[in-house]
Amino acid sequence: MNGSVPDTPANLHSGGAVASRAMLGLGLGNTVEWYDWVVFGLLASFIGPQFFEAQDPMSATLDALAVFAIGFVARPLGGALLGNAADRVGRRIVMLLSVSMMAGATLVIAVLPTYDTIGVWAGVFLLLCRVLQGISAGIEAPLSTAYAVELRPPGHEGRASGYISFFVNLGVLLASLVTFTTSYLIGPAAMADWGWRVPLLVGAAMSIVVVHLRRALPETLTPQPGVPPDRRPWSGVRQHWVGLAAIVFIVGGAQSFNYAWNVGLPNVARGQYGESPTAVFGASTCLGLILLIGSLVTGRLADRFSLSRTFVWTRLAVAPTVFLMLLYAAPGLRTFLFVLVAGGVVLVANLTLYNLAATALMPQYCRATGMGLGYGVGVALFGGTAPYLLVWLQARDVLWLFPSLTAALSVLSVALFASARRYSGQFAGT
Repeated sequence: MNGSVPDTPANLHSGGAVASRAMLGLGLGNTVEWYDWVVFGLLASFIGPQFFEAQDPMSATLDALAVFAIGFVARPLGGALLGNAADRVGRRIVMLLSVSMMAGATLVIAVLPTYDTIGVWAGVFLLLCRVLQGISAGIEAPLSTAYAVELRPPGHEGRASGYISFFVNLGVLLASLVTFTTSYLIGPAAMADWGWRVPLLVGAAMSIVVVHLRRALPETLTPQPGVPPDRRPWSGVRQHWVGLAAIVFIVGGAQSFNYAWNVGLPNVARGQYGESPTAVFGASTCLGLILLIGSLVTGRLADRFSLSRTFVWTRLAVAPTVFLMLLYAAPGLRTFLFVLVAGGVVLVANLTLYNLAATALMPQYCRATGMGLGYGVGVALFGGTAPYLLVWLQARDVLWLFPSLTAALSVLSVALFASARRYSGQFAGT
C-alpha cells in the first residue's frame, strides 16, 4: 500500500489512519456482502414465481428457498479453498476476491431473464449465481472477524467483532429498508412483476465503491518462509479438530436462529399468512435497527466481562427465546413484529460473538482455513436449511420442532466451546 505510513503490524495496531481505512474497507465490504445475501432471501416469495414453474405461491416460495439453501452448500468449499489461500498468500487478496464475486453474481441475478423467457434455464442460472455467492460468503464472514481482530490492538477483540457485526447488520438493515421502500413506492403488484430487481441493482451499484476501498486493504499475515509441516494450515486444522467441531456448532446454532428470524418468519408472513409485503419489510427493518445498534453494545460488553462468559450466557439465552416463534401461529402483524423484536435482542448478541468465539479456537497460522471450513459446514447444515425447514414445518402444523432443534444446537455449542478451550489450553483467562 502506498503512502507515508508503512503497513506494518505496529502501525496497524496503533489505531492510526492505515488501520482506520482498513477497518472501513473491511466493514463496508461486509455491508455489501450481507446486503446481497439477505436481499435474495427477503425477495424469495417474488423470485420463486419468476424463475420456476409452480402450481401455487407456497410451492414457488419453497423453490426459491431451496435455491437459497443450495447456495449454502458452496460455503464449505469457499471457506476451505479461500481460507487456505488466506493463510498461505494473505488476507487482502482473498477479501478483495470475495466481494467481487458476490457483486458480480448479484448483478447477473438482477438482469437475468425469467422462466417465461428462457424456461428451465432461468432456474439453472439462478442456482449457479447462488453457488458463486455461497463461495464468496463462505470466507467473508469467518475471515472478516479474524482479520479485524488482527488489525486491532490486544484487549479490543470484542470491539473489533462488534465493529464487523455493525457493518454486517447495516447490510441486513439496508436490505430490509430498500425492499420496504421499493415496495412502498411502487406497490405489491409492480414489486411482484419487476420491482424485485431494484434492490438487487442497488446492491450491485454499492459494490463498485467497496471494491475500490478493498484494494487498499493492508496485509496482516506475517510471512513465514520455511514453515515446518506441522505448522501448515491443514496440519493445524487437524491438530485442532476439537476446535473445528466446536466452530461447526457455534456457527450452526447462531445461524439457525438468524435465518429463522431474518428470512424464515418473513416468508411465512408473506407466503402463508398473506401479510402485506410492505408491512413485513417494515417489521424486518425494525429488526435490522436492533441488530445494528446492539452489535456495538455487545462488543464492548465482551471486552468488559470476558469473551467466554458473555458468549456462554447469551448463547444459552437462545434456548428459551427461539420458542417465541410459536406465538406467531396465525395472521397478525402485531404478533409478528413482537416476535421479531423480542427475539432480536438475544439474536444480536449471538451474531456479534459467534465468529469471535470461533476465532479464539484457532491459532493464526491456520485460523482462516479452520474458521472457513467450520463456518461453511455449520452454516450449510443449520443456517441455509433453516428458512426452508421453518416454512415446511409451519405448513404442516409442527413448527414446534424447529425451535426445539435450534435450542438443542445452542446448548450443544456451549458444551463444545468449553471442551475446545480446555483441549487447546491457549485461551484460559480470556
